[in-house]
Amino acid sequence: MIKLIIFDLDGTLVDSSVDLTNALNYAIEPYDIDRLTVQKTIGLVGEGITRLIEKLLGPGRENIRQEVMDRFMDYYSAHLVDFTRPYAGVPETLALLRPYRKAVISNKRESLSKKVLQELGLLESFDAVLGSDSVGEKKPSPRPLLKVMEMFSCGAAETVIVGDSNFDIEAGKAAGIRTIAVSYGFREVGLLQQADRIIAHIQELPPVLETVGR
Repeated sequence: MIKLIIFDLDGTLVDSSVDLTNALNYAIEPYDIDRLTVQKTIGLVGEGITRLIEKLLGPGRENIRQEVMDRFMDYYSAHLVDFTRPYAGVPETLALLRPYRKAVISNKRESLSKKVLQELGLLESFDAVLGSDSVGEKKPSPRPLLKVMEMFSCGAAETVIVGDSNFDIEAGKAAGIRTIAVSYGFREVGLLQQADRIIAHIQELPPVLETVGR
């Protein structure tokens, strides 16, 4: 029986694509770099902010990497939820999942992850929130997942991860837990085929949890 649900944040619980795009475009504004569309941003995110900036700049721009990172963080920290919203059905589904232990593990920094959840009225729904800087490794490493499982004394058979990315699925597989992918997020469904289950809407999650743990 499942006792602990681990959620990804961006692309799973919340759509943060516009705010991330705006922050990235602000960060690169002084430099000769093409502005990003939301769709381009979605293709870049998932591995944490440092890796995001590295991919955006490409080779040969190492000398401006820290400046771009600082500009991004300054803007994004002040505009975290200008346009970011929970996906439809997320608050209602979390209310239905009260009997379960619930955690968020994001490749966004812990402080930013908590602030997004707090600003959107979701933080109290979770028993723990970990970010890319919480345990020294980030998804697809299983280490943050194993940390949360240890915190709540839950074994692999009692734990599931819900995410929109292949990094979530890979981390879950490495931790030996069940994996549920959401097809409405930032990643194409073709990258999620290794998940134990794929759902098209977060409101499908409660009944799926009744079967995935068997």
